[in-house]
Amino acid sequence: MSLRILILTNLFPSRFDPRRGTFNRQQFERLGTRHDVEVITAVPLPERLRKGADRAPFAVPGLRLRTFVFVYLPRVARSLHAFFWGASLLAQQGLHLLRGRYDCVLASWAYPDAAAAGWLARRMGWPYVVKVHGSDLNVQAEDPARRPQIRRALGGARAVIAVSHALAAKAVALGVDPARVHVVYNGVDHARFAPGDRGQARARLGLPAAGRILLYVGNLKASKGCLDLLEAFAASGLARSGTRLVFVGAGECRTALVADAAERGCTEAVTLAGAVDHAELADWFRAVDLLCLPSHNEGVPNVVLEAMACGIPVVASRVGGIPEVVPEAAGLLVPARDPDALARALLEALARPWDTADVLAHARTFSWERNLDQLEGILASAVTQPLVSDPARS
Repeated sequence: MSLRILILTNLFPSRFDPRRGTFNRQQFERLGTRHDVEVITAVPLPERLRKGADRAPFAVPGLRLRTFVFVYLPRVARSLHAFFWGASLLAQQGLHLLRGRYDCVLASWAYPDAAAAGWLARRMGWPYVVKVHGSDLNVQAEDPARRPQIRRALGGARAVIAVSHALAAKAVALGVDPARVHVVYNGVDHARFAPGDRGQARARLGLPAAGRILLYVGNLKASKGCLDLLEAFAASGLARSGTRLVFVGAGECRTALVADAAERGCTEAVTLAGAVDHAELADWFRAVDLLCLPSHNEGVPNVVLEAMACGIPVVASRVGGIPEVVPEAAGLLVPARDPDALARALLEALARPWDTADVLAHARTFSWERNLDQLEGILASAVTQPLVSDPARS
């Protein structure tokens, strides 16, 4: 049965941010090979103003793409963001939506996306599914004004898809019937993310041929633990031994990282490579000895899965779904916000003789084919099954 699926989300690339939500791009592009899929992406007003309108059109094979500008007041009345999100969507895409004839809606991100999309779907009579990713429940749902809106959005959904068991438990704690909550781990493109020659990868990236290299990939935000990692790196003494630390990503902490590296005397050992396209990440993984991701909260970060698919072990925080996907054979886990424990883990991980075959065997259990089969089954069931009672309305 081929479905006409509408996806509403902020977590998808656009001409204003072509690197955003690459995990969703990979999943939705594959979904588009089996069904008629339209993605309408919310572009926050500050991003739209900052990046302008002179970028080239953005397209993804097999998907129909639209965007709308999410107009809101920054840092003000976040509990009203779902209202502004929905109003922005209807003002700019309302007529198009009325003509849509969709079989179901998939809202990817709980707030404000699913809160607004759920309201719209209920009034249009469209069955909808919500996909949750991490801080949308770990952080947003802890706010007393946003929590009831998220609870209502999840409660009215035919199904809730979580990227980890830890996140699924958060959805159940919000009152969602456990029978409607499904854990679907993200996949890995194993044709792209696979082992390769370290020396050749370093040469292509302009990295030193000799010496150990630690890698961080992600937004440069305090909540991602990038500042904790720099502190741990300096405290471990690794910089003095010739080990390098490379940050791949962009964000608000870049200036703080530069200043901290100078203050701790390890500027020469730290590289800030900036953001790179998803297709380029495989060489970065192949070039290094270890991926480090000391986040304060997470769902299941795809960079962890992709690093392991390249045979690279991981040091990460014991938060969210990370313990579910990083076994002892593939990495070490530490408490979040603990640079001392992180420093010890970095030294231990670099000294340990990892079995690359074990790391690769584990990584192969995560595939987009399996992910897509599960997603497709959930969406088909949402269309054909009657809506169960909504505990959020009782």
